[in-house]
Order: sequence, then structure tokens, then C-alpha cells
Amino acid sequence: MSLLAVRDLAVARGGLRAVEGVSFGLDPGRALVLRGPNGIGKTTLLRTLAGLQPAVAGRIETAPEAIAYAGHSDGLKPALSVTENLRFWAEIFGGHDIAAALEAMNLRELASRPAHALSAGQKRRLGLARLMVTGRPVWLLDEPTVSLDRDSVALFAAMLRAHLGRGGAAVIATHIDLGMPEAEIIDLAPYRATQTRRESRPAGFNEAFG
Repeated sequence: MSLLAVRDLAVARGGLRAVEGVSFGLDPGRALVLRGPNGIGKTTLLRTLAGLQPAVAGRIETAPEAIAYAGHSDGLKPALSVTENLRFWAEIFGGHDIAAALEAMNLRELASRPAHALSAGQKRRLGLARLMVTGRPVWLLDEPTVSLDRDSVALFAAMLRAHLGRGGAAVIATHIDLGMPEAEIIDLAPYRATQTRRESRPAGFNEAFG
């Protein structure tokens, strides 16, 4: 049974369709990598899958509270330590153990350091470690390796493989090779919207988040 099913999905950015006709099923243990030129709509698609903006057309089927989304922001509280940040998110999502998250992204030696004192790469590692304490099976990841060096990319890939091995799944927008030949690649270029009409905007629509 799919953890996430997408049927003939169309999404819009700035009131204009970006991609359309996207369909796939995401089974346990599967990773899907989104590729395509800048501006084609990878972020917009992920945000739509995460429920942060409505779809223009099509269907998204998934269990309630199945999805954890990691966007361009690391989602950290600057005044809290590494451990306190993870504990905060663990409590939000149901009290999952943070020890494995610290270990997975090599954060043990930084456990007591406040987030504001971390480097960009360390903040990204902490932001990704948050995914492990959510307990959610579907990870949606938008350029997760930004600010990571080669060793940290390898840590992230290992964390992702472990998540898939536990029956989780992931959709990842990235331009780099994660060293995961088992991941399926979807090129969004063939799904580029041919319609240029401006879609009606829901109340509170904010183009800055497209």
C-alpha cells in the first residue's frame, strides 16, 4: 500500500501553473528524487504535497499526519541548544528518542551548543536530524544538502537509507548525486505546464512562498 499517492496533480506558483499531470505512488522503502531546471516548480510541488498550499488539480492521498517537510529553513530556535531543539520537536511530534538523531548526524559533541552558535553546515545537520524525531513515515526534502560538506552528505544519505529500511519513504528535490542508485528519479521537465492562465488565488495566498 502506498504511503503517498499522487494522481494527475497540477500546482501553481504566483497564480500560474508550474507543473501538471504529475502522478506517482510512493511505497514503503522507496525514495523519489525530483529533478529539473531551476524555477520549474520542485519547491512548489513539495509544498503542495506537504499541505502548505492547495493543488490546482488532481489528488493527493496519504494518511493523516504521515508527512514531515524540511524546506530551505532549518526550523531551529536560536537560543536553544542542539539537544533542546531536538527535544522540543520530539515533544511536538510525540516524544521520540533524540539519541539516535544526535548520533545519525554527528551532533553529540555539539549537543550543548546553542543553535545560534552553529555554523551553516551544523545548523543544516540539526535541521535534518529533526526529521528522525517526528516519527513520520514520509519525508519531503527540499535541497536538503545545502551547506553540507561531502562527509555530511554521506551522513544524510545513511540516515535516509536507515529511514527507508524502517519502512519509511522520501521525496527529495536535489541537484546532487546522493550516492543512492536505488532512488527513482522523476524529471519534471516533461510536466511543465503548457497553460499560462492565471489561477484564482485562495484567501491569504502569499507569492513569497511559491
